Amino acid sequence: IDRAIEAKKDALRKTGVLEYSPSEHQLDDIAGLERLKAWLKRRGAVFADPERAQEFGLTPPRGILLVGVPGCGKSLSAKAVASELRLPLIRLDPSRLYTKYVGETEENLRRAIKTAEQMAPIVLWIDELEKGLGPADGGGDAGLSSRIFGTFLSWMQDKPDGVFLVATANDVSKLPPEMLRKGRFDEIFFVDLPDANDRERILALHLDKRGRDPDSFDLTALAAA
Repeated sequence: IDRAIEAKKDALRKTGVLEYSPSEHQLDDIAGLERLKAWLKRRGAVFADPERAQEFGLTPPRGILLVGVPGCGKSLSAKAVASELRLPLIRLDPSRLYTKYVGETEENLRRAIKTAEQMAPIVLWIDELEKGLGPADGGGDAGLSSRIFGTFLSWMQDKPDGVFLVATANDVSKLPPEMLRKGRFDEIFFVDLPDANDRERILALHLDKRGRDPDSFDLTALAAA
């Protein structure tokens, strides 16, 4: 098993745009986002027992989009999703797709997609989706961004069931309607600034991680501050 895992990691490194990302975080490591957690626990059963789900007529979920304020846990949530679904987490870095050579950018995307499909079942994580795989304003790149966007959009529609897509975005206004409609993503979740209860939970998590007893602190006062 260890040799198989290393072989897969090596195949990912050769693509130049994919990398294996350890998913040591659990949903319990995240404060708030209760709707996301509830959705994952319901839909995750399809991945846990795919044969039974198929007999019942259920198809595996296609993916989710996490949008919202930077620094509020979108990337952490992506890692926790992989742990909840008990699948390897593969990260695609959109900034590595683009090169100065004609045709190589499109080939990088096709190679990354093919490799991800060969690795299935996996969770494919794309961070800051709007910066690398959204259509460019204007057209100063001779239509390259539009071609990349079109290829990725088509793949989202037709991708195999074994690839669960988790994308994050800071500015949803830069993503076109055709990417956000049902069929591309199962659900879109907004990750907001934590409220008072979530801040208490965050403080408790970090205190516990550092070997301190959260009950010995006035978490309500700290959260209010």
